[in-house]
Amino acid sequence: MPTFDLLKPAPGLRVLVTGGAAGIGARIAEAFDEAGAHVYVCDVDPAAVAALRAAHPSIGAGVANVAERESVDRLVDDAAAALGGLDVLVNNAGIAGPTGSIEDIEPDDWDRTISTNLNSQFYVLRRAVPLLKASPAASIVAMSSVAGRLGYPFRTPYASTKWAIAGLVKSLAIELGKDGVRVNAVLPGLVAGPRMDRVIAARAQALGIGFEEMKAAYLAKISLGRMVTESDIAAMILFLCSPAARNITGQSISVDGNVEHL
Repeated sequence: MPTFDLLKPAPGLRVLVTGGAAGIGARIAEAFDEAGAHVYVCDVDPAAVAALRAAHPSIGAGVANVAERESVDRLVDDAAAALGGLDVLVNNAGIAGPTGSIEDIEPDDWDRTISTNLNSQFYVLRRAVPLLKASPAASIVAMSSVAGRLGYPFRTPYASTKWAIAGLVKSLAIELGKDGVRVNAVLPGLVAGPRMDRVIAARAQALGIGFEEMKAAYLAKISLGRMVTESDIAAMILFLCSPAARNITGQSISVDGNVEHL
């Protein structure tokens, strides 16, 4: 086999992507599908799930709220049944959380961010890891953020969860190494699209400035001066799940154009 064929995930991988019916998650699912994997996604939005099914009949999909344990239990059972097992878990589901000063953040908004971004990762892992241990090509990718390596004022709930994911990945890589299960995190920077526009708008409102001024301030913090795309993130995840990455585990890998500070 030519060396660079190792950069492609093996055809037939059984892949579960949480939060996979729209945005970054959908692009990840599409990329695996294009690479010949068998893919199952979940999403909390029934309309997004229906749209993905219509656009990509080869991708299995179901509605699930990953912040709820019972919903996750059903999800993993359904995915395992549809796929016949599991080789790759992409723990992608998450929310932006509130924007504001720490003293102004509502406790319910804090709790919702922790539940959706962090607790959900545990709920899926506790059910998926036994399946992954039975795979000869097991890989877990957890979605963190550039906010998981930098301080992020006015976005403390979000940043706290993303820092926690880095610790989760490092610990699990040690725990699961003996089983041949690799565990890594991907840290996207500013990803062009509607979600980033909403984040910029919320931050601009919190600071009392205009949207374009706030956007320019964000771009000025990136060494390459541009946002990344959903496809950039998907490409890194495909690489991490390929044979070329067989000795990469326990890492938090930024795909962000080098965001210098937030």
